[in-house]
Amino acid sequence: MKVLLYNGGMKLVGKSGVGRAVSHQAKALERAGIAYTFHPEEDYDIVHINTVFPDSLWMSLKARMKGKRVVYYGHSTREDFRNSFPGSNLAAGLFQWWIRLCYGSGDVVITPTDYSKKLLQSYPVSVNMVALSNGVNLKEFQRSLEGRKRFRALYGIPDSKKVILGVGHYIERKGILDFAAMAERFGQYEFWWFGYTPSMLVTKRVKKILRKKIPNLHFPGYVESGKLADAYSGSDLFFFPTQEETEGIVMLEAMAMRIPVLVRDIPVYEGWLEHGKNVYKGKDRDSFATLLPEILEGNLPDLTREAYQTVQENSIDRIGERLTEIYDSLSGGENRLPAAE
Repeated sequence: MKVLLYNGGMKLVGKSGVGRAVSHQAKALERAGIAYTFHPEEDYDIVHINTVFPDSLWMSLKARMKGKRVVYYGHSTREDFRNSFPGSNLAAGLFQWWIRLCYGSGDVVITPTDYSKKLLQSYPVSVNMVALSNGVNLKEFQRSLEGRKRFRALYGIPDSKKVILGVGHYIERKGILDFAAMAERFGQYEFWWFGYTPSMLVTKRVKKILRKKIPNLHFPGYVESGKLADAYSGSDLFFFPTQEETEGIVMLEAMAMRIPVLVRDIPVYEGWLEHGKNVYKGKDRDSFATLLPEILEGNLPDLTREAYQTVQENSIDRIGERLTEIYDSLSGGENRLPAAE
């Protein structure tokens, strides 16, 4: 068995969660002992598709015509398309129609959580569907004193300063406006947001924040995973006020790095992230403002051990095992996928 990890469109999404997911898939296949390629001209039995660009749909249809099996990854929903880029709310209905077309061309759709699975089924996307985490590389994301020193030395941050970390595109859905509001409210802490979005795709409200001179708010741009791991190690809190996700790979990474996590209380986290048990959750700026200093000053229990135990369930090794079961089902093995609901 050989898998084609189709990487069309990676120039556009390589610095996003989708790009990270493709990297995770490659590592999962390696650890599961499954051969894979990134080159469509090579022979393959199953194609993985992670994007919803026109070339991705064409790849899916072409593979089906050749008798190959298609695994489509459902990273995107109408809900997380909204509040992302200029005009995204107006185009959300058209986007839903398009992703139904893309995902419906596959033999099976893998989507990161039960929440995103239910959303896609409601559109409806009427093919077999499986909820499977994007996973996290526990060997790559390990907290270290050396990483903390490198991060703080690189950006000139005194060891005595508390650092709040955010990661994601410069889009409103990710909660960047709330992140900036907390920086303005808590001048005694340093706020660092890693990520990048081309200016033409940034809304006016976000551009205003990026231009505003807030002394303790920093936007160093996109960094590779090694330097991002250093940033996790050098931070005291991961603050993820995202308004909508299909999962949130960066949050899994923060949990793996054993740093406290403060996340918005949204439906995707119901049932596996519990307030006060493995993370802290806030609903709005007032609750964020209450929880943030309490976590940083040690007035609330440290939940990092419990968070790590939760994220272990989504390790790359376990994702590889589950992918193997899905492949077996597609090739007529005993492990059959559930019928589409």
